[in-house]
Amino acid sequence: MNILFLTISNFNSIEDRGIYSDLMRRISKEGHTVFVVCPNERRYKESTKLIFEKDNFKILRVKTFNIKKTNNIERGISTLLIQHQFKKAIKKFFDNTKFDIIIYSTPPITFTGLIKYFKHRDNAKTYLLLKDIFPQNAIDLKMLKQGSLLYKYFRKKEKRLYAISDKIGCMSPANVKYLCVNNPEIDASKVHVNPNSIEIDNANSLKIKNDELLKKYNIPEDSLVFIYGGNLGKPQGINFLVDVLKEYYNNEKVFFFIAGSGTEFNFLNKWFAINRPINSVLLSEMPKFQYNNFLRAADVGLILLDPHFTIPNFPSRLLSYLEFSMPIIAATDRNTDIGIIAQENGFGFWCEHGDIQMFKKHVDFFVNNKNRIVEMGEIGREFLINNYSVDVTYSNIFI
Repeated sequence: MNILFLTISNFNSIEDRGIYSDLMRRISKEGHTVFVVCPNERRYKESTKLIFEKDNFKILRVKTFNIKKTNNIERGISTLLIQHQFKKAIKKFFDNTKFDIIIYSTPPITFTGLIKYFKHRDNAKTYLLLKDIFPQNAIDLKMLKQGSLLYKYFRKKEKRLYAISDKIGCMSPANVKYLCVNNPEIDASKVHVNPNSIEIDNANSLKIKNDELLKKYNIPEDSLVFIYGGNLGKPQGINFLVDVLKEYYNNEKVFFFIAGSGTEFNFLNKWFAINRPINSVLLSEMPKFQYNNFLRAADVGLILLDPHFTIPNFPSRLLSYLEFSMPIIAATDRNTDIGIIAQENGFGFWCEHGDIQMFKKHVDFFVNNKNRIVEMGEIGREFLINNYSVDVTYSNIFI
């Protein structure tokens, strides 16, 4: 079959690692022809271009305005214009192609007209990978006002996207419940759990303590290494991470690796510059292979989500932690079930974001029970294989 995949994620190659590239690579291995359409943001100063990776894998990078890591005005304009830019490019480069299945992810929610056009033109099936529930997440973070004209506009767009989708894959059971309760017009039979997933790399995910890395950052051999990798923005409630660092300030029993980028990076960077902790380090976003070295050296993964969220989120950084056989501590809002899933299945602990005493209790558990880390890490990796493998996601879409 011909599979059209629409995304605002950055696609450069079939060999990229990530939740979308891994899935598209898995689909192509089954003999389907994959047509990836993604932005080529203006910051790259390139025109629209078509990349032929293999006979059955093509990447169309469409020139757009900046969508990520830009100001809200440009992001808003980009979100509104992108479906028209995509449609024009698809018609130009894939004009003689009939699509059998259209797969797309949120964000954004503004692809409805584009999806509708090709669905009706080709009598295609449509599948939504629901990764972001907008505009409610913007309401939770006080970026939009409930009942405002902008909210009503985007809420209408959101409902139209659900209506045009033949199937909707949600990241977790809590996501399924939230979607159906808050959108009762949706036929519940077309909504199911289809979680974030990866192609598990057995060769490169072995746990190996890197002596050079430990020496470079002056990490004592008997320190327990906690890692936070990924977005450092408003949705993560980074103030709480600072509270944790203060609580363990210069405590040589623990060490914190923090790596990523986002709107709160500068805030964190200033805190590090002023306080100069000896048991933690802040690093900017880095290539995947380099980040993997830190994952190999770490013992426990950290997940943070702002406590004001009323929507369940499921950060994909969990997958990297589990792939490298480490348990987690999740500090989230009460609606997100990532921590509960970890706790109930024996590969981590949960506390409400902001509850520093409970977070400390979990940290101290690992400090005082280092023998449990390997055991819980192995349980987590097995859970990943059985539940968050790209094979599972593929089956949920095609079988």
